[in-house]
Amino acid sequence: MTTEAPEAAAPAQTPPEAVENGRTLVFEQPLNERMRTFLRLDFLYNQALYHNETASQWGTRSAVTSLMDILAIISRGDVRSDALKELERHLTMLGEFQSKPGVDTNRLKTLIGNLTRLRSELLNVGIAALQPLKDSDFLNAVKHRSSIPGGTCEFDLPDYLYWLSQPDEARARAFNQWLAILRPLCDTVSELLWLTRQNGRTRQETAQGGSFTITFDRENPLQLLRISVPASTGLYPEVSGSHHRCNVRFLLWKGVAERPTQADSDVKFLLTCCS
Repeated sequence: MTTEAPEAAAPAQTPPEAVENGRTLVFEQPLNERMRTFLRLDFLYNQALYHNETASQWGTRSAVTSLMDILAIISRGDVRSDALKELERHLTMLGEFQSKPGVDTNRLKTLIGNLTRLRSELLNVGIAALQPLKDSDFLNAVKHRSSIPGGTCEFDLPDYLYWLSQPDEARARAFNQWLAILRPLCDTVSELLWLTRQNGRTRQETAQGGSFTITFDRENPLQLLRISVPASTGLYPEVSGSHHRCNVRFLLWKGVAERPTQADSDVKFLLTCCS
């Protein structure tokens, strides 16, 4: 067991095909820092889109907060470079299928064309594209006060309140202009996550006594684990380990007032390993 312990598996934010009528819960565990960043970025992107569509002042506040978090993630590392590398990797993999028999060529061309378009858009944007967001006095003031609990109240930021009081269409228009700067990267990450999930191989497994160990092939590194369990079981997985080996414990949910306990019986689940 390595000493590096990743965070507990989080529910997938993009409902995958395995989710049927709310009867199955899918938990995802990233196995490297790049995938962890991609999942967080995609979560925030979807959250921003959702709140922006609510057409209310509170929705706009939440959307702006998500926007700030996206910008913080992008500013800390070279996410754009990582996304471009992943695009190239997937384009190479898809290109190898062109000469193989039995391949749906139309679908393959569509996938390659979509990735090529995203790569072109991301290259055209450039690193300097974020500068208008970083240089905005208005957004910087909101960002600075957001680090303080309740720091964006009207008496702290009267200009923020004034902007929030504008018509819904005006707020949405301004927000969409900000989001448009981030959209090429966010759309690319969303597509890469979709492809990663599609590349997964699913198998039925059993956690004896609620515990299961996964050992990975070091020659073929994986990027993401997906664990599917019926919602009716009242169980959820807790994952610890690294990209070489992971331990999974299934815990029984007992409500917010009690601590969960590990399942003492065998648990059947679906394990999907994505490369």
